Amino acid sequence: MPRRSPRGLTAAATAAAALFTLAGPASATGSAPAASLPQGRVFMVNPVQSSGDQTLVDSKDGADAVPASAYTTAALRNLDGSGGLSGKWAYVRSETGAAATVADAARYGRADDQFGQVMAYFWVNEAQEYLQGLGFGSELPGANDRAQPVRINQYGADNSFFTDKKAEIRFGKGGVDDAEDAEVIVHEYGHAVHNAQVPGFGTSPEAGAIGEAFGDYLAVEVGAHADAVHGWPSKTDLACVADWDSTSYSTAPHCLRRIDGNKVYADRVGEVHADGEIWSRALFDIRGALGSRTADRIIVNAQFGFAPGTSFQDAALTTIATAQRMYGGTAADTVRAAFKARQIPGM
Repeated sequence: MPRRSPRGLTAAATAAAALFTLAGPASATGSAPAASLPQGRVFMVNPVQSSGDQTLVDSKDGADAVPASAYTTAALRNLDGSGGLSGKWAYVRSETGAAATVADAARYGRADDQFGQVMAYFWVNEAQEYLQGLGFGSELPGANDRAQPVRINQYGADNSFFTDKKAEIRFGKGGVDDAEDAEVIVHEYGHAVHNAQVPGFGTSPEAGAIGEAFGDYLAVEVGAHADAVHGWPSKTDLACVADWDSTSYSTAPHCLRRIDGNKVYADRVGEVHADGEIWSRALFDIRGALGSRTADRIIVNAQFGFAPGTSFQDAALTTIATAQRMYGGTAADTVRAAFKARQIPGM
């Protein structure tokens, strides 16, 4: 499959290194019903996923390129009351166009620069709420439980990345604007989570691959969770990452990468995105065997014990030990089997 500019690779250089039984979204707004909260117009993950239409193309941000049915209006939770897209778990700045306002957030479409800003706020918040719903920040340590800074359209290139210089996520333009696809947004948020758990994470090729894999896995998991909670349609393959963003650089059915491939440890090529498909398949198998909630509590909690330059073997052993500690021997054996199937040494 053709590949785009490497996601997260710039982060690795800049940084010296660089989802269960469903629970309802956590919210700082208490018991306030969603309809009473400020609303934003967003894509239901992405237009290809919600429609199943593999013929959609960007058309230079054309308003008519995407059907109206791809949009929904959803609550913008945890805002700080400033009138801008700033809140408990995210704050968004833009390098192009005027800043989005909460008052107008329900009317923007993809032809507006502000639409990507609303998407970024909504989906970063959604990702942290998902982690909060797993217990991170309450019974378990917080995993990037802070206001995540985000910049939109930082570069004209078709690339996005996390940089630990400002612990900031930056989304680019080119082809489909990166902030138009929720799975791209959440993938980059995965890098921010890793860095918050282990500062400077990704100093070795294998650690970098684990970072890319977790970003892909979290993107799929948060999207699937949102579909289930909000009742949104999903008409493409669950294991396909960034169906919409990838329309400009992949053949149909469009995917940036997949998390259900058959690569094993011996298939490493020294490129973090390619090698990450080994680790993401193991995570996907753990999810399939244990269910999303149990799997994701283990997967994310284990990452607190990773070293910045961890190897596949050490990270796998840490994840197995975490499963043992949290859920006992049967869960640990299940996790071990997933890594053994990828032929990771020491299993």
